[in-house]
Amino acid sequence: MARNTKPGKMSREEAGRLGGEATAKKHNREFYQEIGKKGGQATSNNHSRDFYQEIGQKGGEATSRNHDREFYQEIGRKGGKK
Repeated sequence: MARNTKPGKMSREEAGRLGGEATAKKHNREFYQEIGKKGGQATSNNHSRDFYQEIGQKGGEATSRNHDREFYQEIGRKGGKK
């Protein structure tokens, strides 16, 4: 972890971590679900269908590079059971 060399000062990383921990203590699961929903809605308002098609294609290509046939067979079986 990067630390500021000045006594009594904390790094930006350390301050962010502490702030994140404090926020997590103050808020519950529903809070995070709500801000996630708002963020998703804002993103969908700012991007077109083409944007989502492009990132979906890139994600699919990356997944296929990183996984073999057995991976797809297993997720297919799991999906079929549900």
